[in-house]
Amino acid sequence: MAKSTHRNQLAPGISRLSRSQVFSKRAAYKVAKSAAAPATEAAPAAAPYTPYVKDDLLVQLTATPQDKVAATRVPRAKAVHKAQRAPRLRASITPGTVLIMLAGRFRGKRVVCLKQLPSGLLLVTGPFRLNGVPLRRVNAAYVIATSTTVDLTGVTVDAKFTDEYFKRSPTAKLQGTEEEFFGAAAQPQEHPAHKIADQKQVDQAVGAAIAQVPSLAAYLASSFSLAKGQAPHKLKF
Repeated sequence: MAKSTHRNQLAPGISRLSRSQVFSKRAAYKVAKSAAAPATEAAPAAAPYTPYVKDDLLVQLTATPQDKVAATRVPRAKAVHKAQRAPRLRASITPGTVLIMLAGRFRGKRVVCLKQLPSGLLLVTGPFRLNGVPLRRVNAAYVIATSTTVDLTGVTVDAKFTDEYFKRSPTAKLQGTEEEFFGAAAQPQEHPAHKIADQKQVDQAVGAAIAQVPSLAAYLASSFSLAKGQAPHKLKF
């Protein structure tokens, strides 16, 4: 602690001024530092690498066995043997299982699992007329499988519902163009008519299976949430 007079002390050994205030009053920042920083010695430059030349007698006499092997070795691309396989689906998720979505714009919604796509994602539906969740792909890591199931015996999931089906068509962007500079807005992309028809067809088939179970439609229409004091790992879904 900096030395201070009795008038600058609140109690013996306790200064009234802080360290920054003492530093400012002493004007120590105005004193130029005379001690120069020690000069660091430059590291010695590494000797340039001399490749092995077979016709050079001096290189032949001074080369190490490693240099001779490296000169005769031909680099080859490493062969990668990896097959793209769909992740294994856990046993609690089957076609017709009611799932609770944990991420995305529909988090907390209850949906019906239809099948697993070749990419490993799940094809689910709300149905749309019950809770507003359309046909979409969901990662199995972000859902909770419940013990409630829907009998999809009479429901046929069309083979056209693949990963290619859900890819968006490319649209022209106005960012950085002359149209954007003059205030032109991008045209909103309309939902394809054939996908709307497919949604209605799936909702009709799944809705008929849901109507056979009492109170199942109201269960799917409600959203999942935790009350104060509830622990998810202690709940039975």
